[in-house]
Amino acid sequence: MRDCDSVVELGRELKVNWRLLYRWKEEAEASAAEAGNSAAELREVALCEENAKLKEALADKSLEVDFFKGALRKIEALRQKRAHAGGEAFTTKSGK
Repeated sequence: MRDCDSVVELGRELKVNWRLLYRWKEEAEASAAEAGNSAAELREVALCEENAKLKEALADKSLEVDFFKGALRKIEALRQKRAHAGGEAFTTKSGK
């Protein structure tokens, strides 16, 4: 239909009513648009799921960071307490 000069002539050549050609064209365009929407919807769902997983991973890592910050604060407080009490300070295995 795109390349022909007359849809009526095309209908005669194909032995199909020209109105039917237009109906088929509209149905094909609607089907293509629906398929495009379905693909876009599927992509959006996949991205939302990925986003939720990433948010969960970020929350887990934030909890880990908070835990280690708290542990380091406690260790530092114990070191300072021992240093002020005249006791031996904590050292690493290397002695530093």
